[in-house]
Amino acid sequence: MRGVIRVGELAPDFTLPGTGGRDYTLSSYRGQTVVLAFYPGDDTRVCTVQLNQYNDNLSAFADLGVQLLGLSPQSVDSHEAFAGKYDFQFPLLADTDKEVGGRYGILGPLGFYRRSVFVVGPDGIVRYAHRSVTGATFRSTDELLEAIRG
Repeated sequence: MRGVIRVGELAPDFTLPGTGGRDYTLSSYRGQTVVLAFYPGDDTRVCTVQLNQYNDNLSAFADLGVQLLGLSPQSVDSHEAFAGKYDFQFPLLADTDKEVGGRYGILGPLGFYRRSVFVVGPDGIVRYAHRSVTGATFRSTDELLEAIRG
């Protein structure tokens, strides 16, 4: 199922395996804000810069009660290696069949992940959505924090 999720719509729920040896379900975070950072690939240049920036600013997200989740189509094993290499302190989730990416409308014409970020409010409603047209751009921590603060 493919769609384009827009601001003001209910974020599609999902359960995916991730780092830390567990499954993550979006609806289990109901009551707090969640940032969903969809990224194309582990240990690639732009993805590494993006996720390191978010990790370096994790305390700013935590101060606002925000849970950050990274999603990409690589395996949990790949995510564990990537997270370990850079000491990421937030979960990386494995959307290996790209079903969640398809539900959020972030797949490009060839089926690759487009770098995209969604802010999901405590009520499960999308408060901010950005889908990159080119793979080299990402939303800065400052932009995301501004969107969270409203």
